[in-house]
Parts: sequence; structure tokens; C-alpha cells
Amino acid sequence: MKIFITVILTSFCTFSVFAQKQAEVVVTSTFLRKLPDSNSEKVQTVQKGDRITLEKGQDSNGWYFVSVSDRTVKGWIRKDTVGSVVKAETVKQMPQTQVIPIPKRVVSTPAPIAKEALAGNQSPSQAPITEATAAVSPSPSSPSPSISPMPSPAASPAPVEEEEEVLRVETEEVSLNVRVVDGNNRSVSNLNQTQFEVYEDNVLQPITSLTTVEVPIINAFVIDNSRSLRSQLEKVIEAGKILVSKNRPQDESAIVRFVSKDKIEVVQDFTKNKISLDNALNNLFVEGGQTAIIDAVYLTARKVEQHQNSRKNDDQKLRALIVVSDGDDRDSFNSERQLFDLLRESNVQIYAIGFADNLSKEADASGTNRQEKAKNFLTRLSQETGGKVYFPNSIDELPQIAADISSELRTQYLISYVPTNETRDGTFRKIKVVVTEGANKEKRNTITRSGRTSAPR
Repeated sequence: MKIFITVILTSFCTFSVFAQKQAEVVVTSTFLRKLPDSNSEKVQTVQKGDRITLEKGQDSNGWYFVSVSDRTVKGWIRKDTVGSVVKAETVKQMPQTQVIPIPKRVVSTPAPIAKEALAGNQSPSQAPITEATAAVSPSPSSPSPSISPMPSPAASPAPVEEEEEVLRVETEEVSLNVRVVDGNNRSVSNLNQTQFEVYEDNVLQPITSLTTVEVPIINAFVIDNSRSLRSQLEKVIEAGKILVSKNRPQDESAIVRFVSKDKIEVVQDFTKNKISLDNALNNLFVEGGQTAIIDAVYLTARKVEQHQNSRKNDDQKLRALIVVSDGDDRDSFNSERQLFDLLRESNVQIYAIGFADNLSKEADASGTNRQEKAKNFLTRLSQETGGKVYFPNSIDELPQIAADISSELRTQYLISYVPTNETRDGTFRKIKVVVTEGANKEKRNTITRSGRTSAPR
């Protein structure tokens, strides 16, 4: 009986070696854009560790045209995010097999090459030869069909190895929340990226993006429950409820009460539920103890910074603390220096409401008094983080203060820049944001954090 078998002709395609330069992103994240312009539409966010391929012969005025996602997504990325050559790799296309079937009895071809094998440059393994017409393998004693043997991987033409230059991005991307106010302290909106300049240690920085779209707010109310605030607590609760009522559907808040360092309590963890937040405010109560405001702010700032923080530029949230206290620290484990070191490494704004008028004005050995020291501390908390401090003359001012804080949290610009100083030495860098004057030479002021600590490698 005649047996028809498959004739398998294997043609090995010439290995194509892509010699384009590649870069590895090590900034937190950055953007591909449709055009070589920081204001152009974003194509895709590129995260730390992602690889990009620089398309040959396409660059423009400080930008590279690149591809990501196996070269299926393309866009422009800034040249100043590309560092030096660090290693070499080769990307190859594996051989393809051409199959010509002959009717009646068919022997299968080798199994498809898995993408994983392609990525790892592994030799493809052959699947067992099976029959399409009968799912029965020949027994060991049965003679095998007479077919021409498949060329083994060893018989394949040797691939042509070519090295690629692999580039690494060695810079950070810094994000700033910036408020702009006019001479009457009213918020200024509708500004664009060309109207801003960012300086780090007095050196102009390249702005990579500016966002005016409202982002979700992650905030925490840090409320002093020591006896010094007994007479104000009712109004403080009322003001807290006003702030909660202004929350949008994606905003989340937490309620933290504190007295001494061993009485710092999360009364309500982060939630979008306004009823739960109001109930937590209603359950606040005063008790005796030495105030530990430094510890309370330290622990809560860290909590706010870490909550749902993916550190992706397209997943931005505005993070804030609303601190209500007399500002008189008496019992903290952490020092002021430790607190401000933490705040310089994070991007949390602090709005402080200070009731310091009842503190002593008698000078101590250093020449300062408790009231002055407390006010200076609360002022520094807000100024260094880009927030604001309030010292109400009456508790009746609290509802308006709450409304002001809510409004200011909603009218901010999110600016990102790539530092020109790429040294990662853990030092403090001063930040200054400048904005152009108005159409009639009106002065505008910017409010943002005073600086940042460069993350060590």
C-alpha cells in the first residue's frame, strides 16, 4: 500500500538584526508624546525599567522618536533623559518553516516557537511527530514512516551576531504642586507651560509636563485632642465636616487624633465614605497628656505619602495634611529636623490651623516664648511644603478657613521636570517656581514646596 507523506521544505530566512539603540527607563515615569513638544498629546506613559528603541534617523531639537511595546507603540521622548552606554544585547528573528501539505496522510510540523524563546534567544524545541488522521503513536516495535529527517537546530546557519548600544536613563523626574495667586491672594488659573520657569539651586530646569486637570485628593485631618483645645473642639469638628463635604467621588480622607506620643490614633482610615468620616469627627474627645504634634505629623505624613502611591505620572494624586493644633510640642520622640527631612523627601502639602494665643509669651532661656515658637513651627510646616497657615482670631472663622482650604486644594498646577543635576547624593536642593506677569503687568506669586532631597542611588 502506498503511503503519502508530507514533504517538508524548510527555508531559513536570513536573520534580521536590529541595531537600533535601546534605552532603559530608570526615572519613576515619563511620557511618549505625539510630537516633539512637551505640550503635545501623551501617547503612553513609560515606567521605570521599561525598554525603548530609538528609531534610526529620527530626532528633533532635543527629542528622540522611539518605540515601545515590541515596537508597536511609537512617540517622542526627550533626549536629556538618555545617559551613557552600559551594556550590549542582540535582538534576532528566528528562522521560519515553510510547510507544503500532500493529501490523505499528514505529519505535523514542528511546534510554533514561543515568544518566550524568542525573547531569550533560546533554540526552539521540536514537538513529537503526531498524525492528524489518527491520534495513535506508533509502537516501539512498529517501523517508522519513511520521511526525510528534519534539519536539526545545529544544522541551521549560524546567526550573525551584532551588538546594540543599550542606553540607560540616569535621571529623576520631580513633581511639584504649584499654586499661583495674584496681588489680592486670589488664585490664577488658565496658565500654560510656557508661562512657568522652574529653578533648582538657581539653575533653570527643563519642564517635561504641566497638568491643570483636577486630580483626586488624598488628605488626612490631624487634630490635637489635648486639653489646650477643649474650647475649640466643637468648631474644629464643624470645620472638618465642611472639608469632608467638599470631597469629590475619587477623594479619600482619614481622621487622626493625637495627644501625647503614645496617644496618636487613626480614628478613621482612608475612605471615600463621608458618613464614616463625619462619625469619626463626632467621636473626637479631649484628654490629658503632653502634646506630641511632631510625632503626629511625622507618622501621618508618611501614611499619606504611601497610601495608593504607584508613583506613576498618569496616576497622580494631590496629598495633603490639615493640621489643627496650638503647635506647642511637649512630648515627641522625633525631632523637628527628622520631621522636615521626611517632608523634603515626600510631596505632601500641609495646611495648618493654629490656636496659639493661649500659650505663654514669657521668654525662655533661648529668648523665645512658647507662643512664638509654636507659630513659627506651624508657619514653617506650611511654607516648606507649599501649603498655608491660618491663625484665626476667633473660632467663628473656621467655616470660612475650611472653605478656603478646599478651594486652594482644587486650584493647583502639577508641574514635572527632569533635574539637570543628576547626582544622587541625598543633599537638599532649593526649588523656586517663577511665573510670568499678567497682561497688565499684574504681579503673580507661586506657592510650592521649598525644595527636595535628592534620592540617593
